[in-house]
Amino acid sequence: MLTLAVHEATVLCTRAAIASGAAIAMAESLAKAIIAAELRGKHPVGIAHFFDYLEAIQQGRIDGFAAPVLSYPTPMIVMSDAKGGIAQLGFDLAFEQLVTSARQSGITIFSQKNAYTCGELGYFAERLAKQGLIALAFGNSPALLAAGGATKPVYGTNPFAFAAPLDNNEIVLIDQASSATAFVSIRAAAAKGENIPAGWAMDDKGQATNDPAKALMGSLLPFGGMKGGNIALMVEILAALSGANWSLDAPDFLSGRASPGVGLTIIGICPALFSPDFCHRLTAHTQRLNEDFNVHIPGQRQRAAQ
Repeated sequence: MLTLAVHEATVLCTRAAIASGAAIAMAESLAKAIIAAELRGKHPVGIAHFFDYLEAIQQGRIDGFAAPVLSYPTPMIVMSDAKGGIAQLGFDLAFEQLVTSARQSGITIFSQKNAYTCGELGYFAERLAKQGLIALAFGNSPALLAAGGATKPVYGTNPFAFAAPLDNNEIVLIDQASSATAFVSIRAAAAKGENIPAGWAMDDKGQATNDPAKALMGSLLPFGGMKGGNIALMVEILAALSGANWSLDAPDFLSGRASPGVGLTIIGICPALFSPDFCHRLTAHTQRLNEDFNVHIPGQRQRAAQ
């Protein structure tokens, strides 16, 4: 067991990314996101997933020196072409503009193409919520999910996230995949030799399975059956606004030399322009839900982990 301070872990990951072939800006952006996921208890998309990034840089699926190209169709929209790099760097470069335009105009949109998969999606939404914005984030990924009656993968796990600001720099944070579980959770179960719950996946013959090794050769299943498949399609449409690859057309993020080229779309809304006391009202409401009705408010566990 090795225990590291946050700063030490961040420096270690930054150095590892540089040693694998990433430029300094990319390495710092990636390390910041990875450590943030680890701190929130999102271990499958934390340091465990970091090794996927390192291998992708080394093998060419991520261009370690890619510099995102930003454009501004309107003052409220930031478009990003990741140029085969990581998703996080384009967002970092656009962040200040997104916050400023949302506060001035009430809403802002970030839409990106040609990136590696985005890792923990809630990371993007949380950062905007910490600036007083309501945030929605949508990302697609290479096809892993069978939905809508299909027995083979047609969508990515296609996560979506929602965050809203509360008083005292707290937030509500919803971050979930359209699949019943994330791909990295299946892979982690396979590595440990553990069975997976029913309803998570099918084998390569389209039959339900509890064996994660067979699931890795087959497809994941959506949460909530047909309704979850509808959510996956909605997420894909929004994620690919920028011209990103559809999941069916996205190269594998674990093999080969081609970037998945997938998309990320983030919407920020400034609630203070709609209701000046919004954060206070939402804080009181979530406290009532939790204390009087025992409702779990999403984001609390991640905050406790931090």
